Amino acid sequence: MKIRNLTASLLVMFVLPAFLLAQTENIDLAMIYKIKQEGLKYSQIEELAFGLTDLTGPRLTGSTGMTRGNEWAKKKMEELGFQNVRIEAADEFDKPGWDNVKTYAAMTAPYYSNFACNPVAWTGSTNGVVKGEVVYVDVKAEADLEKYKGKLAGKIVLMPSSTTYEASFEPLASRYTDAQLAEMEKASAGRSGRRPTFDFAQYAAQRALRNKISEFLSNEGAAVILNGAGTFNVPRSNSANYKKGDKEPVAQLNLAVEAHGRMERILKHNLPVEMEIEIQNKFFESPTVYNVIGEIPGTDKILKNEVVMIGAHIDSWHGGTGAADNASGCIVMMEALRILKAIDASPKRTIRVALWGGEEEGFIGSRGYSDKYLADKETKEHKADFEKFAGYFNMDNGTGKYRGIYLQENDLVRPIFDQWMVPLKDMGFTTISPNNTGGTDHLTFNSLGLPGFQFIQDEIEYGRGYHTVMDTYERLVMPDLKHNAVITAIFAYNAAMRNVKLPAKPVMKPHPEDSQRPRF
Repeated sequence: MKIRNLTASLLVMFVLPAFLLAQTENIDLAMIYKIKQEGLKYSQIEELAFGLTDLTGPRLTGSTGMTRGNEWAKKKMEELGFQNVRIEAADEFDKPGWDNVKTYAAMTAPYYSNFACNPVAWTGSTNGVVKGEVVYVDVKAEADLEKYKGKLAGKIVLMPSSTTYEASFEPLASRYTDAQLAEMEKASAGRSGRRPTFDFAQYAAQRALRNKISEFLSNEGAAVILNGAGTFNVPRSNSANYKKGDKEPVAQLNLAVEAHGRMERILKHNLPVEMEIEIQNKFFESPTVYNVIGEIPGTDKILKNEVVMIGAHIDSWHGGTGAADNASGCIVMMEALRILKAIDASPKRTIRVALWGGEEEGFIGSRGYSDKYLADKETKEHKADFEKFAGYFNMDNGTGKYRGIYLQENDLVRPIFDQWMVPLKDMGFTTISPNNTGGTDHLTFNSLGLPGFQFIQDEIEYGRGYHTVMDTYERLVMPDLKHNAVITAIFAYNAAMRNVKLPAKPVMKPHPEDSQRPRF
């Protein structure tokens, strides 16, 4: 009898809790069927993609293109039947508004060659067409500037390239292998949240030198600054370290390393190089950063006040049309909510889509939303909607297919997601990584201890098009985006139908090292 009692006790202690845990998720297979049917057979992904790329164009934070993108998204959400649709102020922007109006650059000697180029955002214009010789300025330390003093007025200045080209034997586009996905399921050494070693002192020194160079070239009266950034004759997008109230920066252009390198090699052979360049950029009053928000209201008498959020950032860089980064995420999130609306889903909780502004400038949109609704940015004191926050799902890794999800170290949701993924395994959605992934808006909510997640996506050719003029409609893989919208809709619906909210990570005692880490 004692042995039997011991066995029964062990069953109660270990087997029964595991059994109960496995039974906690009420998976609505009929609803999942409807979502798959609507999302895979009647998708509107292509039309949404056209609207947020070709139709609206690039959406640099603070540009007229950003305003155009916000207005398009609001109108489309209203057409799709979302409720409480609005363009909502998030925060003030510390840079002025900026538009590129015209850009042209060509080498005219020793022979003619027109160059693909991209202006550096928040830099100035040329005084009409600038024609003249190119001067190579090789500066490795502040002391090197002295030898160029008095020699650069009105000159076209070629800076040393910050990138080099090496032949790659990797495919241009790729998907995760089974082995790679299996590796991602292992907890990495960095899952404690400790960041990889980074030499902040070196970074700060390099940035200080760049600022000194920019100040020197401005004071010397240089006409144009040329940078080497980007490969395959595809220049990259970036911005000047410029804030409202500063002196307008000298006009700057990014050239791909092929054009930049050609001129650099010619100059190093003591042969003259000449160019003609015209850049027209427009500055205007410092704008507000906005988010575009819409929702399907919840139907449960009590739970309707809680909110499941899905989101992506709508701002982009000014080269290309911001397709993979991150129109792709925006249209997936809009399509996910469209699917639920089309099949007359009645979630218990409200499901809200948010297209964040200013992510590329430091998560301005999502942080502004958090400051307004969730917690005071200074005191961290919780606001009214903090306890109503029921989870957030983000997309910002290009056009690639969802292969799984990062837990952001939140082990409490693993048994939940394990069950949610069972009906999705035939879609290749099989991987749960316990680790963190960073660099985008889910971190805003994670930093408050709230459950925010980013999906694992195939990389496709993300690195090649990332922040370049080739980030256009052609970078989008439509079947992958349809796949992602279906999975997003299912995850959002499951989160909205649970009896309790998704669990957050337990609160830990603050660690002294945490205060020393930079905020990303």
